[in-house]
Amino acid sequence: MASVPASAIGQPIPVSSAYIPNNRPARTLVLCFDGTGDQFDADNSNVIQFFTLLKKDDKHEQMVYYQAGIGTYTVPQIATPFMAKISQTLDEMIAWNLDAHVMGGYQFLMENYEAGDKICIFGFSRGAYTARALAACNLQQVPFAYKMFTRTDETGWNQSTAFKKAFSIDVDIEFLGVWDTVCSVGLIPRTLPFTASNTSIKTFRHAVSLDERRAKFKANLFNRPTKEEVELGTHPGDMPKSDTIPALRHKPSTPPTNGSSKPKAKDLHTLEREFSERDKINFETDVLEVWFSGCHCDVGGGSVANDVPHNVARIPLRWMIRQCFLSNTGIRFHSDLLPALGLDPAALWPKVLSRPKALSNADIATIPVVPSTSANVDPSTAKHDRMSTSETLVNYADVQPAGPNTVLTEEQEDLLDIRCEIYDQLTLAPAWWVLEVLPLRHKVQQETDYWASEYYFNLGRGRQVSEKHQQEGVHVHRTVKTRMDATDLKQGKYTPKAIFDHKKIIWED
Repeated sequence: MASVPASAIGQPIPVSSAYIPNNRPARTLVLCFDGTGDQFDADNSNVIQFFTLLKKDDKHEQMVYYQAGIGTYTVPQIATPFMAKISQTLDEMIAWNLDAHVMGGYQFLMENYEAGDKICIFGFSRGAYTARALAACNLQQVPFAYKMFTRTDETGWNQSTAFKKAFSIDVDIEFLGVWDTVCSVGLIPRTLPFTASNTSIKTFRHAVSLDERRAKFKANLFNRPTKEEVELGTHPGDMPKSDTIPALRHKPSTPPTNGSSKPKAKDLHTLEREFSERDKINFETDVLEVWFSGCHCDVGGGSVANDVPHNVARIPLRWMIRQCFLSNTGIRFHSDLLPALGLDPAALWPKVLSRPKALSNADIATIPVVPSTSANVDPSTAKHDRMSTSETLVNYADVQPAGPNTVLTEEQEDLLDIRCEIYDQLTLAPAWWVLEVLPLRHKVQQETDYWASEYYFNLGRGRQVSEKHQQEGVHVHRTVKTRMDATDLKQGKYTPKAIFDHKKIIWED
C-alpha cells in the first residue's frame, strides 16, 4: 500500500534508514526559489516546506540552496536601509533584481557543480519563473553573458550561443519542479528566454492552480520550442558535454580555502575530454503538468499559518515529493519528517507503490478528530488585505487530526486537506480588481508554435486552457473530484474556475 494502514493510526512508521533513498550513485544539487514576498516566516510556502525535508549534512552526497522570494531582499551593493527598502519594493512590483535572483542560483552552481552531479531546481510563483529562467541560463552558462541571454532577438541568441561554445560545459537539468509558474515577473512584464520551453530539462513537473483568476497570474505552461528557437541555440556536437560519471570526491579533514572540494585533475579531464557519440543524443523533456484545486497560494503554499495542520497546499506538496521518487532524481529526504505530511517512506522507496483508492467525503466521519489547535485565534486578526503571496490567512477547518503524534494515511490527509478553505485574492483583496479592468497584454502560443500578443480585459475570468494544451488531455489531481462531489463545504458547492473541456480530464494520483 502507498499509505499507512488504518490499524497503524497512532503508531510510528518503521523506517530502515534516516534518509531515503539510501543509495547514492551520484551527488544531487537542489536549488529552491521562493515566491514573491516569501521567506521563512509564520506562513511558509511549499518551497520552504520542501526544503525542510532535504538532507543537508553531507555536501559530498547532496548540496542544497534556498533563495527567498522576489521582493524580500536586495543586492549586496545597496548599503543604506532606505535604498534597500526601495529596491525591495521595486523588486516586488517589477522584479527590479530579477537578474540577481537568477544569477544567485547560477553562482551556486558555478561554485559547486562537479562532473556527474544531478541538478534539481524547484520554485513557486515568480520563484518558479526564476527557477525556469535559471534552467534556461544553463543553456548559456557564463554569468557575464547574462545580458546577452536576456536579449530575445537574433543578435542576442547568436552572441550568447557563441559565448556558450567558447567558455562553457553543457549540462542538463535532471528535474525541474514548480508550483504555479506565472507568465511574467512584476506588474510591468519582464520575460526571459526558455521560461516556457527548454530542451536541457530531462523531467519537468508543474502543479497548476485551477482557481487562480487574476490578470497578472496567468499560468505559464510548458510549450515546445519553435523551429527558430531550436536552430538558434547550440546543437549536439557544438561543444563539450559534462561527464555523466560522478567525479571522485574526497572528504578532507580541513575544508579547502576556496570553499570547493573539486578534484582539479577530474575537472581538467572533464573540460578537456573529446566529444563522444552520446553527446549527440537528443532527448525530449518528460513533461507532466497537473491541475489542483485552489488559487495561487493554495497550490504553492503560504495562505495559512504554519501551525494550521491542514490546508489545500499540502496536496501538491505531497504530489511533488512523490514525483521526485517516480523520476529517480536521487534527492535525499529525511525519512522521519515525511509521515507528518501523510507520506509513508516505505511507499516511496525502494519502489514507489501504487496509491489506494481515494476516500469519499462520507469517510470524513471515520477520521479521529480533536478541536483545532488554532481555535483560540481571532479570525478578525487574519490578514486579508495584502497583495503578496506571503500573507497569513488562517484556515479554520472543522476537522483536525487526533493529536500531535497521530499518523494518518495519505488518503485521510488528502480528504482533510481538500475540504479546507480556498483563498481567492480577488475576493479577499479587492485592490487586485484595478488590473482586471485594464486592457493588459497576454502572450499566447498558437497552433503553429509561434507566439501572438492579445490585449483584453480579464474581468476576473478563470484561466483559459488553450486547445493546444488540451489536445492530449488535461491532467487533474483526483482530489479535485472529491471537492467537486462535496455538498457540505463552508464555501459552498465547488466548481473549478479554469476554462477547459471537462471531457478531456485525465485523473492523476
